[in-house]
Amino acid sequence: MAASTPPSRPRVPGSGLAKGLAVTLRTMTRKTVTEQYPDAQPELPPRTRGVIGLFEENCTVCMLCARECPDWCIYIDSHKETVPAATPGGRDRSRNVLDRFAIDFSLCMYCGICIEVCPFDALFWSPEFEYAETDVRELTHERDKLREWMWTVPAPPALDPGAEEPKELAAARKTADKLAERQRTDQPGQEDRS
Repeated sequence: MAASTPPSRPRVPGSGLAKGLAVTLRTMTRKTVTEQYPDAQPELPPRTRGVIGLFEENCTVCMLCARECPDWCIYIDSHKETVPAATPGGRDRSRNVLDRFAIDFSLCMYCGICIEVCPFDALFWSPEFEYAETDVRELTHERDKLREWMWTVPAPPALDPGAEEPKELAAARKTADKLAERQRTDQPGQEDRS
């Protein structure tokens, strides 16, 4: 048996033109949504990726962000300092001190890998996007500028009230409840002795 072909519609001359004009007329009757950018600031979504802000106090100079960056646009310099022992007879410790933290935004592709791999929450997305320069060499921003952007980072969204409690908090609460229960059972025995 031969496959039957579906019946074709008769073509009306100019139907494509009429459909195109209908789309144009529908669009012309809608209100425009153009924002006059320099005069009116746009309302950005809460998770906008603008620039990267640095919370310097959390940075331990582990270099994970610089190593994982696919563009190699993060520059970190540091030195070691010796911290004297806290107790007499203790061992002196050494720690890394951040000297330079810079990001070259002319190379950055805004992938967010550096923010994701930072184990100490030192890097955050800031919604700031107005940092254009006339010279490409000025797009390398040092830690002072990155720190200024840190204060524009929005607070994290509130947890969903119906969400499950994080496992870390649940484990900590369980341990605290066990300790409290143990203290309650130990205290009545101590009161009887006195």
